[in-house]
Amino acid sequence: MTTHVLILCTHNSARSVLSEGMLNHWARKLGKDVQAHSAGSAPSGRINPFALEALRHAGVDTTGCRSKSWDEFTTPDAPPLSIVITVCDSAAAEQCPVFFGGQGQPVKVHWGYPDPSNADGGDEGKRRAFELTRQAIGYRMLQLLQLPLQTLSKGELQQALAEIGTA
Repeated sequence: MTTHVLILCTHNSARSVLSEGMLNHWARKLGKDVQAHSAGSAPSGRINPFALEALRHAGVDTTGCRSKSWDEFTTPDAPPLSIVITVCDSAAAEQCPVFFGGQGQPVKVHWGYPDPSNADGGDEGKRRAFELTRQAIGYRMLQLLQLPLQTLSKGELQQALAEIGTA
């Protein structure tokens, strides 16, 4: 059974897109039955070009990447979410809609990252910030994929994800 993970950020243009790309990339490489999705509470409708560049530079397929609303994941025909991860502080503070999980509500956790779009140093500074953010996200996604997702209770999963977020 596929584990569906939704990653949220307010505009769904940078950190959540990096997270979706890295989790799907590593899941495919490691043969894990995990599918990442990303969305935003107020999607910008475009993906930051530096996010796409950082993903492509890491060998991640960005085909089909798009900025979308979290509303797409609140309908009964949405994928059954097991995990919801917020990656920006403003999205973490917002009142999330009800997401439909395979077994009730999904486990929710916050893994905050500074917004690389706000980096100083012009284009090169932003490029560097996006790459560092992609690396940090990729490391956490690898840790998530090492968990025995099919056998952990919701409480155990919540604890394990919280520990990854503070490591």
